[in-house]
Amino acid sequence: MTTRAADKFRDECGVFGIYGHAEAARLTYLGLYALQHRGQESCGIVSSNGKELRSERAMGLVSDVFDAERLNRLPGASAIGHVRYSTAGEVSIREAQPFLVACQHGQVAVCHNGNLPFASEERKRLERAGAIFSSTSDTEVILHGIARSQAASINEAIPEVLRETEGAFSMLFLTPDSLIAIRDARGFRPLALGRLGDAWVVASETCAFDLIEADYVRDVEPGEMIIVDESGLHSSRPLTSREHSMCIFEHVYFARPDSLIYGHSVNESRHKMGKRLAVEQPAEADLVVPVPDSGVAAAIGYAAQSGINYRQGLVRNHYVHRTFIEPKQAIRSFGVRIKLNPVRHLIEGRRVVLIDDSIVRGTTSKKIVRMVREAGATEVHLRISCPPTVSPCFYGVDTPNRDDLIAAQMSVAEIRDFIGADSLGYLSLEGMLASTGIPPAASCVACWTGNYPTQITRAAETQWAREHEPVPSD
Repeated sequence: MTTRAADKFRDECGVFGIYGHAEAARLTYLGLYALQHRGQESCGIVSSNGKELRSERAMGLVSDVFDAERLNRLPGASAIGHVRYSTAGEVSIREAQPFLVACQHGQVAVCHNGNLPFASEERKRLERAGAIFSSTSDTEVILHGIARSQAASINEAIPEVLRETEGAFSMLFLTPDSLIAIRDARGFRPLALGRLGDAWVVASETCAFDLIEADYVRDVEPGEMIIVDESGLHSSRPLTSREHSMCIFEHVYFARPDSLIYGHSVNESRHKMGKRLAVEQPAEADLVVPVPDSGVAAAIGYAAQSGINYRQGLVRNHYVHRTFIEPKQAIRSFGVRIKLNPVRHLIEGRRVVLIDDSIVRGTTSKKIVRMVREAGATEVHLRISCPPTVSPCFYGVDTPNRDDLIAAQMSVAEIRDFIGADSLGYLSLEGMLASTGIPPAASCVACWTGNYPTQITRAAETQWAREHEPVPSD
């Protein structure tokens, strides 16, 4: 099964960096392990021993790629790492990050969480000027700009290039003697700053800090650049100030529930979404059942508010990889059944409220509803802990194009009939935003409204649609 055909939004990427610790590479490995949910295609680590950078990258999961021998090839007291799920570019080792290059500013490595909608246009311009690219990643376009910059140092070249870049980026750079973190001025993607003894740590999510017993200090602010070197931590605001547009889907689905995102508890947000959903979209039922894992916290909130019993009526197999061998004999809903299985004795003869985080194409929801009915449910009421998703994301989330989003093509009643539920209810935009504690004016909700914080050209939309064409299953 290929990723482009999957009926679910994909976590973008995850970044981790540390400066000032003798076990930098090993701690980066652990940090990436905690962030594995943000990308499973490839991973990599670049370390510095104070004189030179060394890199290890490969396709696959963190636990499969890195062993003691490989980590021993990454000496030094600073490192950055990346787990990738492609939102732009191909799926190959050439795309694995961090990228490491040598240019007029010396050795520099970079890893990126986000997406740059206009990178393809800039790439074409650079290619016409003679530039050579080794990957299809938008991140490499930024590296070319830095390499060509006439700024006096890498610390000046990075903001010089990114000031001219529109889009979403939480980036980490590593040089032989410094770690640099920078976040776009709108703050689309999260980036947190932590402390481990005398070492500084940065990561996409705070759950990575918990694993290595680092303390969360604060977020890297939108538009902020942090440089950590032998003289300490230095903060500046070199990017043009913009209205903040923080991705709310981090709280709905992407982030781990044990993380703080934008300074707010993800678990608490999802619990409140569930409680609000019960008020806005009540159902007469016997059981509240989450679609695991991202529906669990919202389902607990729904049950608490409604007084309906919560039960884990669907069991998830956590050991399913991206590809599997399907049997020659057709099995209905095979792709869903290999991941989820109903607990018949809980469901049979009962009215069930299913809680999920989102509906994308609707095909998976249809299979889950049918599976629950076949397990004996007398009624199935589907409740979604966010509004209908009607627009693709251009800021670092792998979403289908608009024509493949079911809510962009059908009414709620039509979606209900398509998936075969007795009723279907979505959380309102207002209810979702109130649950996160993030000011609506500082939130990016483009996937639910179609109103993008930045200008998205027709060329960018066309390019995105080409890159996100569904691919048939292998």
